[in-house]
Parts: sequence; C-alpha cells; structure tokens
Amino acid sequence: MNIFFDQGVPAPLRTYMSEYSVDTAFEKGWHQLKNGDLLNHVEQSHYDIFITTDQNLKYQQSLAHRKVSIIVLSTTSWPKIKLETRLIIEAVNRANSNSFEEIIIGA
Repeated sequence: MNIFFDQGVPAPLRTYMSEYSVDTAFEKGWHQLKNGDLLNHVEQSHYDIFITTDQNLKYQQSLAHRKVSIIVLSTTSWPKIKLETRLIIEAVNRANSNSFEEIIIGA
C-alpha cells in the first residue's frame, strides 16, 4: 500500500507504518502545490491513501470522484498524534478506494 503524507502530517508517523510505502509532500517536491493540484498528483502517482491535516479539504474540494482514500487528522501536533497512532493505523487498514475519514486526535 502506498501512502502520501501532506505537508502538515508529522514525518515521524511513518515509523509506525513500516509495512507500507510512505512518501511526503516535501520529499516529492510537492509541498508548494495547492489541494486540487496536489490531489491530482497523488492520484496520478497511484497512491492508495492521502493523509492530511487540512480539515477544510472536504469543503474546498469535490471528493466524490477521487480514487485515493483520504484520512484527515485533526492536529499537526506530533506529541498528540503519537498518542493516537493506533487510531490512524486502524483507519489506514479500513481505507478503501475513495473512502474519507476524519480522526479526532485527543478527543
């Protein structure tokens, strides 16, 4: 499974996803792309899951015809996310084509 981290997703999260292939926006040089262009690049590069911290994504983009699964984290804070990695891994394992899930961290 190929996973793509948007700019706000803490890179240390990838250590909890060692069985997956994980790339980041910065590594790919896509950190300056806006959401629509970024999602297009992600899909064209055949990523299965797009993980972001942009909670407005579902309001800014039409997600109905996207092939990539999207997981939205409610914070960029690594200390908070680190405590909830189990929730994120479970969401990754549940994801299927064109799924969308928001994970509230620290709720």
